[in-house]
Amino acid sequence: MRRIVCIDQNWQFLKADISPEQAAANAARGETVSLPHTWNAADGQDGGNDYHRGNCWYIRRLTAEEITAETEGERLFLEVNGAAMSVEVYLNGRKITEHRGGYSAFRADLTDFLDRSEGAENMLAIAVHNEENDTVYPQKADFTFYGGLYRSVNLIAVPEAHFELVKDGTPGIRVTAEVDLEKKSATVTVESWQNAPEVTFEVNGETRTVPSADGHARAEFVIENARLWDGIDDPYLYTAAARLASGDEVSTRFGCRVFACDPEKGFFLNGRSYPLRGVSRHQDLKGKGNALSLEDHKKDMEIIREIGANTLRLAHYQHAQEFYDLCDENGIVVWAEIPYITLHMAKGRENTLSQMRELVTQCANHPSIAVWGLSNEITAASAVNEDLLENHRLLNDLCHRLDPTRLTTMANVFMLETDSPILTIPDINSYNLYFGWYLGELDQNDEFFDEYHAKYPERCIGFSEYGADANPAYHSSHPEKGDYTEEYQALYHEHMLKLIEARPYLWATHVWNLFDFAADGRDEGGKHGENQKGLVTFDRSLKKDAFYLYKAAWNRKEAFVHLCGKRYVNRAEEETEIRVYSNQPAVSLYVDDVLTASQEGRTVFSFRIPLSGEHYIRAVSGDVQDSMIIRKAAEPDESYIFNKAAAAVTNWFDAEENDPACFSIMDTLGEIRQHPQAGAVIDAMMAKSAAERGDVADAVKDNPALQRMMARMTLMSLLKQSGADEESIRQLNRILQGIKK
Repeated sequence: MRRIVCIDQNWQFLKADISPEQAAANAARGETVSLPHTWNAADGQDGGNDYHRGNCWYIRRLTAEEITAETEGERLFLEVNGAAMSVEVYLNGRKITEHRGGYSAFRADLTDFLDRSEGAENMLAIAVHNEENDTVYPQKADFTFYGGLYRSVNLIAVPEAHFELVKDGTPGIRVTAEVDLEKKSATVTVESWQNAPEVTFEVNGETRTVPSADGHARAEFVIENARLWDGIDDPYLYTAAARLASGDEVSTRFGCRVFACDPEKGFFLNGRSYPLRGVSRHQDLKGKGNALSLEDHKKDMEIIREIGANTLRLAHYQHAQEFYDLCDENGIVVWAEIPYITLHMAKGRENTLSQMRELVTQCANHPSIAVWGLSNEITAASAVNEDLLENHRLLNDLCHRLDPTRLTTMANVFMLETDSPILTIPDINSYNLYFGWYLGELDQNDEFFDEYHAKYPERCIGFSEYGADANPAYHSSHPEKGDYTEEYQALYHEHMLKLIEARPYLWATHVWNLFDFAADGRDEGGKHGENQKGLVTFDRSLKKDAFYLYKAAWNRKEAFVHLCGKRYVNRAEEETEIRVYSNQPAVSLYVDDVLTASQEGRTVFSFRIPLSGEHYIRAVSGDVQDSMIIRKAAEPDESYIFNKAAAAVTNWFDAEENDPACFSIMDTLGEIRQHPQAGAVIDAMMAKSAAERGDVADAVKDNPALQRMMARMTLMSLLKQSGADEESIRQLNRILQGIKK
C-alpha cells in the first residue's frame, strides 16, 4: 500500500550561501521553521527591489518511524511540491537530485541513500536559491520572485512494484475524456505508467485489467448519458483509479466537457456560447508571501465566487494543485501558463520546455484547464528574432504532443505590432492592454480590438490583462489617469466592462488583477513594493469599489447594492455624485432617510445630491441595501490626494507665464528629446527615476515600441504618474524654460 507522510514540521532554516558540509555542521544553529515557508515574506513586499535573492538551506532529520519500511522491498520517495526557484537535495551528505523551476512538483527516490540501521541519523538537506541567472525563468517581471520551500514536502512509501513518481512529477495516471454531445456519451481513455506487468483500472463503477507494455498501460471506457462538467452551473467530477497487484494505487478526478473557440462568437462550453469573463490571480498574500495554506487558497476561491467570475488566468506560473482542485470543484475555466515572461534568455530554452512538460504532465487531468499559455509579454524586453520564435514553436509543438485536446495561447504586450509573426504560432491569442492607465486614452482599447478584429477576422482574440492601480486611501470627485484614486479605477473598469460586453468575439477577458500583489521593484501610489491594480487589497481585507462593479455584472445569484465612495467621506463641493453598483433592476436613494430618487437600469446607477453638512446615505433595492456617511468639507481633504505636487502643478501652471518659444513640461517627451540640450536634461531625469523603479523601468528602457508611445505624451502627464514632488517639477520646468526650441 502507498503511504504518504507530511514532513512540514521541524525544519532548520539557514539563510547562508554555504557548502552542503557547512550546512550540515551548522544545522543546529538554524531557525526552526515549518512549511510552507519563504524567506521573502517581509523583504519581498516592502519596496526597494532589494529583497534577498540567493542561497538558503532547509535541513531536517528523518525519524526512524518516517523511514522504516513496512514491507520488504518498499521504496521511499521525497516529494517537494514547490521550491523556488532552484534546488539541490542532499541526503546524508550525498546529492540525490536537483530541480530547476520554482512552481512545479518534483520527486526523488531516497531508498538507496538511506541508512536504516538502528540508531542511524538520516539528515535531509535542501539547498534552495532564487538568485539572478540566465537559465531559469522568471528573471525579469513585475512581481516578487519569492524564495523558499513554500509548499508542502512529503515522504511517499510505495511497494517495489509501483506507479511512476519521478518523470516530470507525474501523478502516474492520465485521463482523457472525449465527449459526443449528440449521443450524450463520453469515451474515457485512462493511461498509467508503472513497473508492473498489469494494471486494473476503474471508471464509473466499471473495472478492467490490462497488460503493461514498456511500463505503459491503457484502457478505454464509455460513459453513457455522461454528466457534463458544465462550468459554474454544474462542475460534475468523475473519479478514475488504477491499481497494481502489489497494492499500490493512484486515482484522479476528471470531467467530461467540450471546449471550443470561434473567432466571431467567442468561447463555447459543451456546445453553447459561454463567454469567459473573469480575473487573474497571483499566489501571494500580504505578510505571508507565496507560503499559502489550504485555507488561504479557499478564501481566495470564496472571493472569486463572490465576484461571479467564470474564468481565471493563473499568472504567471504553475499554481498549487490544491488550487486547481478548487477550480475543478467550482467550475472555473482556467488559463494555465509557465513563467516564460518579459525577457527571452538565449540560455533558457530548455528550462521553458521542462517547465511546460511539468505543467502539462502534472495538470492535464484538471477539467478546469482550457488552454496552455506559452508566454507572457515576452517581447516587452526582447526582440522578435528567430531564436524567440523557435522557442515558441517548440513550446507550441510540445503542448500539442503532450496534450492534443487543448488549445495553446499567449498573452501579448500591448506594444507588440499585430502583424508580428509570433502571433501565428499559438492556436489563439490575447493581448494585455493598458491604454488609459500607463499610456494613451481609454478609447484606444476599443480602437485596438476593432482594428484587430477587422484585420484578422479569422483569428480568436482575447483580453488577457487590463487594469488601473488604486489605493483605497485616495479619492477625487474629478478622477483622472494617474491619480491612484478608487474613483478612477472604478471609472476605468466601467469603460472596460462596456467595451467587453459590446464585443462578444473576445474569447476570454481577465482583469489584472483580482488581488494586489507584491512587486518589490515598485514604489508608487503611496505603497512600497506593491502592484495595486487589484480589485481587492493585498491582505484580502478590503474590496475596492471596482470589485462590486464586476459583481454587479457577473454575480446574478446574490442580490446586492453597493454604494461607491464609502471611504470618500469629506467632500469640498456644493453638489456630489453618489454612484451605486447593483445586480438589481432598480435602485432607490435615501438621503437622511428621505427618498431622493429612484432609477431603473443595469449595473451602474448615478445620482447627484446637494451637500450641506453630514448626511446619511442609503441605497435600497427590494430587501437589500447599503449605507454610508459623507460630509461637506470647507477645504479639500489633502489626505485623499496621492500626488500633491501634481495637483499643485495643475493649479499653478496656467497662472505662471511660460515662454512658448522655450520648452516646458507641457511639451511632449518626443519633442523635448529631439533637442540635444533639453533631451540631455530629460535623459538624466529618467535615468534617476529608473534607478528607483527597478524591473518596472527596465521594461520601458528595453522596449522601443513603448518608448515611441511615451514620446507622444506630454511630460506633464508622465510626471503625474511618477510621484515627483512639486519643487522638482517646478525646477524641471524652470530648466526647460531656459532652453529655446
